[in-house]
Amino acid sequence: MNEKYPFVNPPLPYAYDSMEPYIDAKTMELHHDRHLQTYVDKLNEILKDYPEYQSLSLEQLLMAADSLPLEIQTQIRDNAGGVYNHIFYFENLKNAGMEIPPEPLREYMNSEFGTYEIFQSKLAEAALSVFGSGYAWLVIDAFGNPKIITTKNQDTPFEK
Repeated sequence: MNEKYPFVNPPLPYAYDSMEPYIDAKTMELHHDRHLQTYVDKLNEILKDYPEYQSLSLEQLLMAADSLPLEIQTQIRDNAGGVYNHIFYFENLKNAGMEIPPEPLREYMNSEFGTYEIFQSKLAEAALSVFGSGYAWLVIDAFGNPKIITTKNQDTPFEK
C-alpha cells in the first residue's frame, strides 16, 4: 500500500460473492464500493489543499498524523485509516476453500502460540472484545514478538 495521492480504490481481488455464505455479496459490495470509496474520496479531498503531504504513502500519513497540521490530524487519521484498514482487510480475506494460512506462517503460529487453532481462538476473542466497529490485528512488537491487538473504528496498528 505504497500508493500516494491521489489514492484510488483498488478492485477486489475476487468476486463480491466469493466469501458466501460467510459474507454475502451485498455486504462486500457495500463495504468496497461505498465505505472504502468514501474514505478514498475524503482523503483525496483533504490532501488536495496540502500538496506538501501528497507524496506520502498511506503508512507515512498514518505514522505522521500527530505531526500534521492540527486542523487535518483527525480527518487524516480517520480517512487514511479507513482506506488502509479496508484495503488490508480485502487483500487478506480468504474463503474456506483457500489455504489458511500458508505453511510457513502456520509453522510460525504453531511455534509462537502453541497451535494455529489456539491463535485463531485468541484472535477471535480479541475481535469479539471490540465494542462497535474496529479490528483485531496480529502484529510484531518492537522486540520481534507476535502480539494480538485491537483498534477501534478506523484506528490502525501504526498508532499503537
